[in-house]
Amino acid sequence: LQGAELWKRFHEIGTEMIITKAGRRMFPAMRVKISGLDPHQQYYIAMDIVPVDNKRYRYVYHSSKWMVAGNADSPVPPRVYIHPDSPASGETWMRQVISFDKLKLTNNELDDQGHIILHSMHKYQPRVHVIRKDCGDDLSPVKPIPSGEGVKAFSFPETVFTTVTAYQNQQV
Repeated sequence: LQGAELWKRFHEIGTEMIITKAGRRMFPAMRVKISGLDPHQQYYIAMDIVPVDNKRYRYVYHSSKWMVAGNADSPVPPRVYIHPDSPASGETWMRQVISFDKLKLTNNELDDQGHIILHSMHKYQPRVHVIRKDCGDDLSPVKPIPSGEGVKAFSFPETVFTTVTAYQNQQV
């Protein structure tokens, strides 16, 4: 994870990500550096964002804390953001920082722009996937990530966030 210090500072106070109907870019953006790939093999790099739990949250101002406020809304259709440079060789991926700064988050369940659809006031975990090209034949923005040999998922605990339509915590 690149920019881990910034992520950790947000994580300590409770990271919040703004989601809008039109779609909003993540801040901080997910940026990763990858090593250990076969330089001559082709890979897709993709990201999805999964619920941390089945709870809905609310922000309690007098204690400046997020509290459980009930059960989660029914899950939204899974969306996958396939990095626009995909597929590319392992050599290409390993020599650059892979940035997901174009990815947008939305609360519009009818979104047709390819944004990641999330519910407001829920906690989520971004996951980065490295998918060998031959395993990514079925890769689609509207299907779950394939699994098995040739597919690896990476997540970082400090990137967990709560979705909001406006920042709740003054420190954020």
